[in-house]
Amino acid sequence: MEKIEKGNLYIVATPIGNLEDITLRAINTLKNVDIIAAEDTRHTLKLLNHLEIKKTLISYHRHNEEIRVGNLIEKLKEGKNIALVSDAGTPGICDPGHIIIKECIKENIKIIPIPGACAMINALITSGLNTNEFIFLGFLPLNKKLRKEKIEEIKNSNKTIILYEAPHKLKNTLQELQEILEQRKVVIARELTKIHEEYIRGTIKEIIEKCDNLKGEIVIIIEENKNSKQENKLNNLSLEEHYKYYEKNGLDKKEIIKKIAKDRNVNKNEIYMKFYNK
Repeated sequence: MEKIEKGNLYIVATPIGNLEDITLRAINTLKNVDIIAAEDTRHTLKLLNHLEIKKTLISYHRHNEEIRVGNLIEKLKEGKNIALVSDAGTPGICDPGHIIIKECIKENIKIIPIPGACAMINALITSGLNTNEFIFLGFLPLNKKLRKEKIEEIKNSNKTIILYEAPHKLKNTLQELQEILEQRKVVIARELTKIHEEYIRGTIKEIIEKCDNLKGEIVIIIEENKNSKQENKLNNLSLEEHYKYYEKNGLDKKEIIKKIAKDRNVNKNEIYMKFYNK
């Protein structure tokens, strides 16, 4: 086991369901730190009891994060080692952690990640969708305007999108996505690593028909906009090359100008003036 130095903050990933997914390094870290800062001390106590670890617990959740961070920084300065854990998975990913990590960086306190389970990564690698490039958006905003803007961002993205959603909100969210994304492929991953682990694959419309009364933690994986990839590729061409691309495909001048304007998201008059006298 590696020797734990004093005054470090350990970001410790814990299981997202199956308790066997905790790493040896995580167990040893939890055994040797002075304090464990937990999102829910009752939840973490169950894990510690399972591992036969007794340790001082301090609650650190989104409602007390800004108040608690000062106290934890002081303890770190005093030479205490602290492990930060969330209820499940990796702290800081849609869970508390960001504020204390920023403060540790300001105070030159060493931050050490202890890798482990992360729901979004496990959902992605089993989705069957493109894993080369992806964007994690967490939960969609509740504000209607911001929510619509985020869905538009998803529509135009040429990368796989990962979202989290609560089971009771899933159907409404999928209906909102369908209005804009239409028949994009989607994978729903739920209860990852647990007994009722399940993957539902298909178009958004197909999944809406299957998602009544789903329970457990939900991850939504959305196929990239493949048309956007082609548009980006074309937009890297010069205007002349862009024009010739469509000309070779048999389009007339009027159709080409409309296509180029749409690809580049500009007024078609700009393109019209460029090519009108060609």
